[in-house]
Formats: sequence, C-alpha cells, structure tokens
Amino acid sequence: MNRPGGTDYADALAALAALTEAPAEAPTAGAEGTRPGEPADDEAELYFGSVDEFVREVIVPMYRRKVGPRGGRRWSAQWWRNAEAVSRLDSLWRAWEHLRLDGATGMSTWWRDHADYHMNALFDPDGPFAASTDENKAGEPLPYASPPPGLFTDVRSA
Repeated sequence: MNRPGGTDYADALAALAALTEAPAEAPTAGAEGTRPGEPADDEAELYFGSVDEFVREVIVPMYRRKVGPRGGRRWSAQWWRNAEAVSRLDSLWRAWEHLRLDGATGMSTWWRDHADYHMNALFDPDGPFAASTDENKAGEPLPYASPPPGLFTDVRSA
C-alpha cells in the first residue's frame, strides 16, 4: 500500500484485495475443525507481524477521517501509549487476520462487527484519546508516530 498521502481510492481497493488473498502455501487437508482444503487457524500464516505493522499499513492510511481536539473524533499518533487502544487495535488485527481468509463475507464481517465497533470507540471524544491534541486535515491519513524499538516484535519470526 502506498504510504500516507498518495493513495487514491482505486489503489486502496486494489491493495485491500491483495491483502485479503489467502496465503500462498497449500493448506493441509482434514485438520480438526476444518474442511478439506481449508487451513486450520493455527496453520494460516499471518500477513502482518505485529499490531504496529497492522496499524501503520491498514488503519492509518485507510481511515482518512478528520481528527483533532476541536472536532468530533480523537486519535493519538502515539496510540501505543494507551492500554485500551492497544487492546482494541490488537483485537482488530487478529480478527482481520482470521477473517481475511474468508473470501465471501470475511471483510464485510470484519468491518461491521469489528472495525466499525472498535474504531468508533477509539474515535469517541470521551474515549481513550480524549486528551489527545493530534490532528490531521480532511482526507489525510491518521497521525502516526513509531513506537519505541522492541515494543512490538514481529510474531512471524518468533
């Protein structure tokens, strides 16, 4: 996905389509709780290695809502300083990783049941970022600051 600032709608849709494709490895058949040809949850390879990578590559560029201390939505570039925000964003990431494998309604379910719910709570002026003064302009990506090195490790390499 293009870095913040240069992604148009068609590019964003193409990037999301690529992100939601199943992993390249052939799934194993007959794992308990799966149908033949479906990967078991513990066998599916993660697309993103950390919540920070997910926030940086999906949430920040995709949510182009105006945020700021004088508006109806709040966001903090240093989202990783707030335990509630980390928990909600980690939940969004893990749900996305699971639902991206459902080519039929997985992303719709993710948006409806997960993203809309948690992002509304995070954006709420009385929510975890109530005291944040970070802002952006309409149509710009959400503010983002890198977390301290080592705070979020890539779980794919663990």
